[in-house]
Amino acid sequence: MTRAPRAIVLVLDSVGVGALPDAADYGDEGSNTLGNTARAHGGLSMPNLASMGLGNITDIVGVAPTVTPSASWGRNLEASAGKDTTTGHWEMMGMRLTHAFPTYPGGFPPEVMDAWTRETGLGWLGNYPASGTVIIQELGDEHVASGKPIVYTSADSVFQIAAHEDVIPIEELYRLCLIARTKVCVGEHAVGRIIARPFIGPDAGGIYRRTHRRRDFALEPTEPTALDILEKAGTPCYGIGKIGEIFAWRGICESPHSTDNMNGFDHLLERVARDEPGFVFANLVDFDMIWGHRNDVEGYAVGLEEVDARIAELLDAMVDGDLLIITADHGCDPTTPSTDHSREYTPLIAKVKGVDRGAHLGDRATFGDIGETVLDFYGLAGTCGRGTSFLAEVRNA
Repeated sequence: MTRAPRAIVLVLDSVGVGALPDAADYGDEGSNTLGNTARAHGGLSMPNLASMGLGNITDIVGVAPTVTPSASWGRNLEASAGKDTTTGHWEMMGMRLTHAFPTYPGGFPPEVMDAWTRETGLGWLGNYPASGTVIIQELGDEHVASGKPIVYTSADSVFQIAAHEDVIPIEELYRLCLIARTKVCVGEHAVGRIIARPFIGPDAGGIYRRTHRRRDFALEPTEPTALDILEKAGTPCYGIGKIGEIFAWRGICESPHSTDNMNGFDHLLERVARDEPGFVFANLVDFDMIWGHRNDVEGYAVGLEEVDARIAELLDAMVDGDLLIITADHGCDPTTPSTDHSREYTPLIAKVKGVDRGAHLGDRATFGDIGETVLDFYGLAGTCGRGTSFLAEVRNA
């Protein structure tokens, strides 16, 4: 039996498409993750997304605009304060933050680290903003010798705990993260995410390497999201990758861990090919975690082309009437001196399978239009009320 149509949202983590009007306030003037990456790489080959209208969104060397796109296209403006993963995903599902999560460019204050020591019985190493791959090289030997976990942050609202898997076993590291989430980073210091950063090594070259057993412990959304509304209405919501963790598992019934973008895409195809109804919400994180934060233009470009090459598989796995939305949660321009997220518009590609033409969806006033469109798709229009659905424009293009 052919299953009922369903909505699918695919987040290309950090693939922004141009600086927002307030980007200068964040130090991000001139950022355009997709456009600048294409230019620095000497052009991108993305024929599948090009045919769907990607080149109509921003200037992308190698991805020409088309007058006959097979999908609808536009840009999303982030209405919330901030430029991080949690803020972007929450806003997609209808939550708008008026104040950014706290950040710690000088490291965490004594009251936070004193609470950490008191609650865990452990000391710590680090406590400064750093690249995760760099700080484990700097402090890895001392960590192995002392057993003290490495605590660090970044420009994002994160409290990160790095530990060698043979020194602090993975389940113990996760327990320490829960302590940080519930007893240390609370009140005014309630950061967006506590992140477990396990690593191994050193290898023959003396290098410590992070493993894929990272886990995020996010704040629980403070208001109902579109996921909560769908769950209450009896529509299951399936995450792929870190979606479950971003929403503290509120409204998400499963969210298989992805080891990399291609593994995440495999999980996405497997879920879409199943007969069960429900909303599918996927995140491909390598653009941000592996390439964006390391200013790896070549890796970023190749990753974009790899995902594009598999879009046809996704469309083939869909049934007529399925809604596919491809977007991002923020930028992380690898061509700028900064290694942090960038305050950018995000792309909007929307297609109902069986409708092979597109409409210009314009600049949406909030990422929340995505969540409102998903609710509209499931007959729940207006139940969130924090965005404007574009479903009719896509269906009637």
